[in-house]
Amino acid sequence: MPQLGPYNLPNPYILAPMAGVSEMPFRVLAFRLGAALCPTELVSSQGLMRANQRTLKYLRYDAEVERPYSLQIYGGEPEAMARAAVVGKEAGAQIIDINMGCPVKKVVKNGAGSGLLCDVPRAADIVRRIREATDLPVTCKIRSGWDAKSLNYLQVAGALQEAGCAGLAIHPRTREQGYSGQADWRVIADLKRHFPELPIIGNGDVKAPADAARMLETTGCDFVMIGRAALGNPWIFRELSGGPPATPRERSELVLAHFRSHLEFVGDPLGAVRSFRKQLAWYAHGLYGAASFRAEVNGLDAPEAVESCVRRFFAEAQVDLAGPGEEQDVDYRAALG
Repeated sequence: MPQLGPYNLPNPYILAPMAGVSEMPFRVLAFRLGAALCPTELVSSQGLMRANQRTLKYLRYDAEVERPYSLQIYGGEPEAMARAAVVGKEAGAQIIDINMGCPVKKVVKNGAGSGLLCDVPRAADIVRRIREATDLPVTCKIRSGWDAKSLNYLQVAGALQEAGCAGLAIHPRTREQGYSGQADWRVIADLKRHFPELPIIGNGDVKAPADAARMLETTGCDFVMIGRAALGNPWIFRELSGGPPATPRERSELVLAHFRSHLEFVGDPLGAVRSFRKQLAWYAHGLYGAASFRAEVNGLDAPEAVESCVRRFFAEAQVDLAGPGEEQDVDYRAALG
């Protein structure tokens, strides 16, 4: 069994932490379908430190299913990050994951996310302080560098390992690239070659189970992180372990179950319906009539009406019969942090 810190995980497949996606209902689905670990979406250290009620809601998790519970936090101030990690531990976190890869400007401008790649000593200090404050395993997610002229992933990895990092996820694109271009898997292999004892989590351009197998084989990484490929298709974790793809009936039942869990999680019916629309678009991707379905559900506000529409659409939909170009307006990048 692959190991991360003190935890033996059942397989090497991890759900990527995605903003607005990796909430408790989706993480629970992914765990139940075979994901070995599902970190939360990135949570503000400042919000946790100040006990902001809106931020604290991100800490909710299912203690029976989410084992181990990995909380991803972000921030640029070591003391604030350590205090936030303590709040997370008190809420039940068993692993603290540090986001050092988010390229979003509002995150980077405060020295967080990819901004930490430009200040390696501070990045290492954050890991060290969190370990000292919580005694929990600390993992990090980084990129290959700020831009093509500053590919410092080896320097970053060395400093983080020395500070006590228990595992390192690498997205082999630069901050400048964002999510464009091709992920350079040679970076993952190079990182594993230089740090054979450090659990390395490969991430980037894994679109299907065959890609995950190829990443493990060609890079030597210990784990594969699945992001965009899981949007609307949490069954990918079952397929990764040799299980079958989803049947039309399973799609319908799981989408409805996810929607009901989301309603309960959000607590506000109207807000839940509106925030779940993007999930419905991802679930419909690749199915005949998806564009019409999206247009219809985007005009609905009542949960009962949404459920009725979902039942009707997924009962009639057939996989891989979407018209040419019909799905080009679905933007997956908006979910990634």
